[in-house]
Amino acid sequence: MDSRGFILLQLVVLWSLATTAFSLSPYYYQNICPQALPTIRKVVEAAVYKERRMGASLLRLHYHDCFVNGCDASLLLDPSPTIDSEKNSRANQNSARGFEVIDAIKAEVDQVCGRPVVSCADILAVAARDSVVALGGPSWQVQLGRRDSTTASRAQADTDLPSPFLDLPALINSFKNHGLNERDLVALSGAHTIGFAQCFTFRNRIYNATNIDPAFAVERRATCPLTGGNTNLAPLDPTPAHFDTAYFNNLVKQMGLLISDQALFSGGSTDDLVNTYKLYPQVFWYDFAQSMIKMGNIKPLTGDQGQIRANCRLVNYY
Repeated sequence: MDSRGFILLQLVVLWSLATTAFSLSPYYYQNICPQALPTIRKVVEAAVYKERRMGASLLRLHYHDCFVNGCDASLLLDPSPTIDSEKNSRANQNSARGFEVIDAIKAEVDQVCGRPVVSCADILAVAARDSVVALGGPSWQVQLGRRDSTTASRAQADTDLPSPFLDLPALINSFKNHGLNERDLVALSGAHTIGFAQCFTFRNRIYNATNIDPAFAVERRATCPLTGGNTNLAPLDPTPAHFDTAYFNNLVKQMGLLISDQALFSGGSTDDLVNTYKLYPQVFWYDFAQSMIKMGNIKPLTGDQGQIRANCRLVNYY
């Protein structure tokens, strides 16, 4: 082998080692702090037991974090002179919730581990999984080893977080921009089998849409007037505290709450998959778990990138 070939081989080996060293793993905390994951689960279960809606809120935090510059806990950073907080973005302001639960998890995990070794980004990923399980949904092995960002971007959040008013082509394109395909889109949208939405996000649909069940529209108008009541809540499906397939049943009946929900079943390329998930819950569970793992792998900070925050709301400056 000539010298150029040897150098190329060395570079390939070094790249392989670096990739292996900094790749995520479900066993990342096994030796660093084996009590980390059980502690997260305990706090999540207590929070969901206290308020069932919290499960959906914690799941949404992970999703809204990953879609903005990757799964790096940038969403958790409070506004400051140097942080244009994503909490103030259109999709998150007066909407994203559960931050106090993440704070409680962080405090307990750091106590059992003896120091800050578990990233806030990993806490979000694990809390999302544990919330789904607490509400009767599937489990999966969360890939771990993410680190926390030192920046946030409200402008990027405004650009990257899909609006509830998007049609199917726009939704497909939004997910494609994050390396997610149509199957991921439909599976992850199934997260709307739990939780609630505010009136302003579905008012246009219940008053103006033609692809909506008339009785359903009338029912929703009772708590979402044409003017006012913007923050009034309605369930995203009939069983908002149980992770099931009622969401997909609703779509087939033209009873999707959001425009972006019903877009998944309106004569487009995702209709067949909606029907599959409606008929075969085990397929939905499997695909949802796989898509959550895939979403959790969006641009993580690893190795020496970022930091492990001592407080999930603040960047470490020491």
